[in-house]
Amino acid sequence: MTSYDEKKSDGQLQIHLITKQAQFAVPDVPVSIQSNVTSKELNNLLNTLLCENTEFTASNIEFDFLVKSEFLKTSLGKHLRDRDVSFEDIVEIEYVERFPAPEPQDCLLHDDWVSAIQANGEWILTGSYDNSVNVWNMKGDHKLTLSGHEAPIKGVTWISVNEDTGMALFASGSKDQTIMIWEWNIGSNKANCIYICKGHERAVECVSVSPNGKQIASGGWDNFLKIWSATTLDDNSDVVASNKKPKTEEGNIRTPQMTLEGHREAVSSCTWIDNSTVLTSSWDHTMKIWDLNMRAIKNEVPGNKSFFDASYSNLNGMIVAASADKNIRLFDPRSNQGVIVKSTFFGHNAWVQSVCWSKTEEFLFISGAYDNQVKLWDYRSPKAPLFDLVGHEDKVMAVDWSNPKYMLSGGADNTLRIFKSKKVLEE
Repeated sequence: MTSYDEKKSDGQLQIHLITKQAQFAVPDVPVSIQSNVTSKELNNLLNTLLCENTEFTASNIEFDFLVKSEFLKTSLGKHLRDRDVSFEDIVEIEYVERFPAPEPQDCLLHDDWVSAIQANGEWILTGSYDNSVNVWNMKGDHKLTLSGHEAPIKGVTWISVNEDTGMALFASGSKDQTIMIWEWNIGSNKANCIYICKGHERAVECVSVSPNGKQIASGGWDNFLKIWSATTLDDNSDVVASNKKPKTEEGNIRTPQMTLEGHREAVSSCTWIDNSTVLTSSWDHTMKIWDLNMRAIKNEVPGNKSFFDASYSNLNGMIVAASADKNIRLFDPRSNQGVIVKSTFFGHNAWVQSVCWSKTEEFLFISGAYDNQVKLWDYRSPKAPLFDLVGHEDKVMAVDWSNPKYMLSGGADNTLRIFKSKKVLEE
């Protein structure tokens, strides 16, 4: 039997089409449409209005439609019923140009699982379960393989790339309980380990460099967050907690500037929010935000399952977190009610292992999971991803979007996959 509300959805309603993209603006007047329309019919309507009322010459532009702050993925009537919106009122619909599907590029083969990735400009760092660190360029050319670790690599991070001097610094963290800081002469294509950071009592799971390039954060299976100097200079005056004298370094052995306790299980990820604030996620079902000046936890985010990764966006001030319950969650640490879940994203059907915000698109992030899938999300569309980035034949272990032009993923199929963002290239 059809309900009264469902019957209402078969009728007409009035909509008000608005946009923040001035080049796509249409007349500011209500439009009457059938309530069972989908985004496909709205796209046809909008393209017709653009051609009739503006000097717009392009055809078949694809748009997404925001109704009550969420993308329309069903019929308009069902979307409104689900949110208890009256059919008698004029419905405001904001439209935005649809983000184009990323294009698959290179597939770079490794000798073992690809478990860590980070891009910096044209360069890519990867860490592998064969204990090696590799450097590639975005064209798919392999530049270096670096040996030195005695166990699989779980984290890599660029410290600096100086095109003027032709020198670069980066770090790698390993299950061998150490972090190595490498110096790479780009011109001669030679690299050396200049520091070995020792202090973790069990496997290192993650590494991350501060925005100013002065310090490295690391987390591991000893449940500790540790902070290290990333500078190659004797002057550490700009680093957090500089009033504390660094421990003595013997040769190229570096010891932590501070060790922070608070997690009850392994630290799965560490991300800098600013030069004195670090976000960590853990197997203990919590994320923590640390104030390094105070050497204390500033905020704690509880979860119902282990967190495997977390990514903070400087564009929107929010956190996306990957979890063992197959879902991704969006948190706003600025909330007056404490850090609360703003949205839950459904689509993966296995552990979500890695997440990463776009550096230029405030609504977008990517995820990788043990279901062999990489997905591109807009946080205004929690019920479905924008696109599936297909290709991996085994579980995805790491994703990265540090270079706005390229989305990167690494997996247990021994590959690094590169997807090109068409939008950045078109702009």
